[in-house]
Amino acid sequence: MKSKHFEIVRTMAVIAISLIIAFFIIALVSKQPFTSIFIFLYEPISSLSHIGNVVEMAIPLMFTGLSVVLLFRVNLFNLGAEGLFYMGGVVAAAIAIHFSLSSFLHPVVAIVAGGLAGAILSAIPGILKAKWDVNVLVTSLMFNSILFGIGLFFLNYKLRDVKAFANVSYKFEPTALLGNLVPGTRIHAGLIVVLLCIVAAHFYMYKTRWGYELRMTGDNREFAEYSGINTAKIIIIVHLIAGFLAGMGGSIQVLGMYSRFQWTALPGYGLDGALVAMLAKNNPLSVIGGALFLAYIRIGADQMARMSDVPAEMISIVQAVIILLISAEQFLKFWKNRMLLKEAGKHE
Repeated sequence: MKSKHFEIVRTMAVIAISLIIAFFIIALVSKQPFTSIFIFLYEPISSLSHIGNVVEMAIPLMFTGLSVVLLFRVNLFNLGAEGLFYMGGVVAAAIAIHFSLSSFLHPVVAIVAGGLAGAILSAIPGILKAKWDVNVLVTSLMFNSILFGIGLFFLNYKLRDVKAFANVSYKFEPTALLGNLVPGTRIHAGLIVVLLCIVAAHFYMYKTRWGYELRMTGDNREFAEYSGINTAKIIIIVHLIAGFLAGMGGSIQVLGMYSRFQWTALPGYGLDGALVAMLAKNNPLSVIGGALFLAYIRIGADQMARMSDVPAEMISIVQAVIILLISAEQFLKFWKNRMLLKEAGKHE
């Protein structure tokens, strides 16, 4: 095996170790461990509706995962996709409630508006980082709370249906809702959109001059500046693109899965996007596999909690192990060094 395949093998090893630990925990807490493990592994693919559940959950994870991949590739530890995803949903909900358009134009306008809102809001920490080198992790996390507060204000005072027995918005216009792609599931047209975005991001990152400048900025900003690359411009542009993707993801999730806006808490997809990006090793195409895997184990844990005596919270341990091992640079590094030495010896 060549050293260039090391990260793939390393990620697969992380997943395998995490699942082994999960199985060990199940064996400790369950009275029927083999049955529980079988439910965990098989139920997510046991029927069309369950497969649909996996894909439905993976769609927002792909959007936020792709958003975070672009930021991580520029060496920016930005976790602001959470608030941008939420605000994208709020903007799309407002357009879905208050506008009357055709069934084709209505969702397009709502989704693009949500994406633009995400891009504009994301540009703020991007400009702060590019111009004044402000810590982007701090500003992005602060923005999550700020944007959640703003979104909740609009829900409570501008969009809320006072006749409903819950803190939800008015119903969306039927023309704004996204149609289902697969009968018997809730897989919506957002799947096509996110797959197109992933392919476009891969082309942008690896086949264009701007993508080269993006990768150079992430690898070594000082060297990139010395080479004539305007790194401040690159940082702002990547924030705009990442924000658009996160905002568009929130818009599509709201219009594809709900008939009202009902998020009274941050949905969590933004932070999950960071885990998907780590699994994908900052490769846009690998976001598909990372999102599907995370959705798969979550649906499996949910089904296991319903059908056995193992709580769904067990999956948090699996995710924690994945984060720890993937972020541990020394994990399996001795093997990579051995492969590099072997390859160097062959070329002598």
